[in-house]
Amino acid sequence: MGVAVSVKRVALAQRAARLTPSMPAPEPHGVISLGSGHGSPGVFPDLNEMARVALTQYRPETLQYGPTLGLPEMREWIAGYMKENGVEGVTAGNVLVVNGAKHGLALVCRLLLDEGDAVVVTAPTYFTCIPIFKTFGAGFIEVSQDGDGMVVSELDDTLARIQREGRPMPKLIYNVPDYHNPAGVTMPRERREALVRVAERYGVFVVEDSPYRRVRFEGEQQPMVKGFDRTDIVFVLGTVSKLVAPGLRIGWIVASTEMIARLAQLKSDLGSCPLTQRIILEFCRGEHLDAHTRRVQDIYRKHRDTMVAALRRELPEVSFAVPHGGYYLWLTLPERIEADKLAPLALQEGVEIIPGSRFFAGKGPKGLGAPKNHMRLCYSHAEPEEIEEAIKRLARAVRSIES
Repeated sequence: MGVAVSVKRVALAQRAARLTPSMPAPEPHGVISLGSGHGSPGVFPDLNEMARVALTQYRPETLQYGPTLGLPEMREWIAGYMKENGVEGVTAGNVLVVNGAKHGLALVCRLLLDEGDAVVVTAPTYFTCIPIFKTFGAGFIEVSQDGDGMVVSELDDTLARIQREGRPMPKLIYNVPDYHNPAGVTMPRERREALVRVAERYGVFVVEDSPYRRVRFEGEQQPMVKGFDRTDIVFVLGTVSKLVAPGLRIGWIVASTEMIARLAQLKSDLGSCPLTQRIILEFCRGEHLDAHTRRVQDIYRKHRDTMVAALRRELPEVSFAVPHGGYYLWLTLPERIEADKLAPLALQEGVEIIPGSRFFAGKGPKGLGAPKNHMRLCYSHAEPEEIEEAIKRLARAVRSIES
């Protein structure tokens, strides 16, 4: 037996000390996941030919360190994508290629946030953005949502009160305007423009996170928030993860050339993978993308409709708005049912869900406390027959609480 030795260690950084030291538990066998937003394997495109071209014709490019800003042709394609979406004046100089949208958000945080700064988020908001902001020491200002997304009038009132009280303004407003994660709602044109005007009035940046824009099932395509930007106050985060494949870690930031130059200096990877960029570029520049987009829309529409029908049949007491695109349904349970207590019971029944409490950054809308009777269901990953079975299992878990 060795002698126990006490070792004095240097303290962790504050950002690391706040993190849990435990690893997530492995998922039990036989569980149908309606939790995280994985793509359906059935929609992943065949990229063999694009990979062959990338590794033969473009081998000196794709197996070398990549340009920090991204491949010039990739950046040109992204600029063209922005123009297709009604955002004029974007060139390759306004584009930085990153390793997925979350990498882009972390870089924007490095650019804008100091310890103690505040950020504005919706209540609820994308749950993965919460630990990213916390890592940079940010505090949260939560703004309510309704069926048209962020309530901009409440945002305006909140920022006006902060200004009157002489407190520092938040550094940024974060939002997912298209098929919001988790709420599924889409901001109409008028509210998008109002958001930009409020941000301009108070000098606060806007981060438009836009991963689901092309995953649209019906309804009118709304203009991008960036399209109303007159003062370069809006950062756009984009990605191929939700449309093409999440394993291809290619995303982008669109901003002013000055901000892109600074963001590039904060990027420590010597350029995002040029091989992945070239494969995506060859896929997107050909005739493949439009047909693939229609296929994605058709398949995920079927998944959504299957989940909606199953919920209405098995859990008629649950309410939700039917999203016009994206990956998620945001459910409101009867008030007597707490989703945090339901989740482990659902897992015992063989279905994984994410309780709504994880999507609130602080005390909930208007400081009244985060509601406990919400949950997010993802319909993208599971096949229709699995969705049917999962909702039956979820209904059994709900009944076990009520009995």
